[in-house]
Amino acid sequence: MNLLAFFLGLAFGIGFCYWQQNRFARQLRQILDLLPNGNGEISLPLISQLRRGIVLFKQQRLDLETEIGSWQQLLLTAPIGYLQVDEENQLLWCNQQAQKLLQIQRWEPGQVRLLLEIVRSYELDQLIQETRDRQQPSKREWVFHPAFADAVAIGGARAIALRASSWPLNRGQVGVFLENRQPLVELSQSRDRWVSDLAHELRTPLTSIHLVAETLQSRLQPPLSRWANQLLQETNRLINLVQNLLDLSRMDSTASPPLNYKSVELKGLIDSVWQTLEPLAQQKQLNLIYSGNDAIAVRAEESRLHRVFLNLFDNSIKYSPPGASILVEINLVGSTAIQINVIDSGSGFPETDLPHVFDRLYRGDPARARQFTSPNLENSGDSATSNRISISQLPINNGNGLGLSIVQQIVFAHGGTIQAKNHPQTGGAWLQIELPL
Repeated sequence: MNLLAFFLGLAFGIGFCYWQQNRFARQLRQILDLLPNGNGEISLPLISQLRRGIVLFKQQRLDLETEIGSWQQLLLTAPIGYLQVDEENQLLWCNQQAQKLLQIQRWEPGQVRLLLEIVRSYELDQLIQETRDRQQPSKREWVFHPAFADAVAIGGARAIALRASSWPLNRGQVGVFLENRQPLVELSQSRDRWVSDLAHELRTPLTSIHLVAETLQSRLQPPLSRWANQLLQETNRLINLVQNLLDLSRMDSTASPPLNYKSVELKGLIDSVWQTLEPLAQQKQLNLIYSGNDAIAVRAEESRLHRVFLNLFDNSIKYSPPGASILVEINLVGSTAIQINVIDSGSGFPETDLPHVFDRLYRGDPARARQFTSPNLENSGDSATSNRISISQLPINNGNGLGLSIVQQIVFAHGGTIQAKNHPQTGGAWLQIELPL
C-alpha cells in the first residue's frame, strides 16, 4: 500500500513538473512573440531565443531613443517656436525660438510649471483650451505684449505679431507651433508708407498737368483738341487713383482720426447717393429697387457710409446690362446687427476672382480690359493714325481697382463685415454687408 502511494505521488509530481515546464515554455513563446526577431536565423532553444530577443529589443529601444533625440534637437533649433503643455496647462517642453518669442526667462528644461505663470497671454491660453475641448487643430493670430518684472526691462519691451497653430495630443496634452509675423507686418507697414509718400509726391505734378490740359483744351481746335481731351481724362483718372491711395493709407494708419458716429437713416442716404449717380444710370436706363424698412438707421460716420454706397452703386452701374435693376435689401439680423445687400444683374464675379475682389489694384475680370484707339490725326499727316494701342489693364469708366478695397476698409472701421458672391437668381454681383447696431 505504501509502495502504491509512493508511485502515485511520484507520477503526480512528474506530471506537475511537466505541466509547469510546458506552461513556462508557452510564456516564453508569448514573450518571444512580443520581442523583435532576427531575419533568416536558424532555430534556437527557447532560452537562447529569449536572450537574443532581449538584445534586439534593447537595440530597437536605443534606436527609437536616438530618433526621438534627433527630432527633439530638430525642434530645439527650428526657426519656428514650439511648446507642449499637459492636461493641466503645465509647460512640459519648449524650444529656443518659443522662449525667445514669448520672453520665457524663468524656465529650464525638465521643469514642469504652469504656463500662465511664465507667459501672460490670454489668447494663447484660449487657443490651447479650445484645441483640447474640440480635439481639433486650431489657429489664431494676435499681438503679444510681453510681461516684465522690472521697469528697466519694460522700457525695451516690444510687442510682436504672432500666429499660433495648435494640435491635440494624447492624454490631454496640446502642442503649439508659433510663427513670428512681425517682419511681415513691418514690411506691410513700410509698403503702405511708401505708397502714401509716393501718392503725396504725385499730387502736385498731376495737378499741374491737369491745369495745362485744361488750358490746351480751350485753345486747341479739332482734331488736335481730341488729344487734350484724352490727356485731361487720363489725368483725372490718375488724380482719382492717387486720392484713393491716400484715402486707403489714411484709413490704415493707426493715427487716423476716430469716426464721427451719429444716427444715419439708410433709406435717405441711399436715395441721396443714387441721385448723385443718376446721370450715369440714365445712360443705361437703370433703376434702383429698395427693399426694407424706411426708418432703419445705423450709427456710423455718414460721409464714410456715403462713400461705401457710392462705390458699390458705381460698380453695379458699370457692369449691369441696359434696362436692368439694382436691388438694395436692408434686413435686421436679430437685435445686434443690420444686413445690407446690394445686388445687380450683371455677369457677376468669376469664381477664380472671388477670393481677391477686395485686394488692392486687383484686375482679374477680363471684361474690364479694352482697346484704346489713338485720336485720329487725318488732317495732320501723322503716321500714328493707324496705330492701335493695347491697354489691357485700363478699366472701364476710369475705375482703378481700389473701390471695393476702400469699401472693405470703411466697413471694418465700423466693426462690420463684408462678403462678395454671385446672386443665385440674377447671376450678378452680390455684396453683403453687416454692421453692428
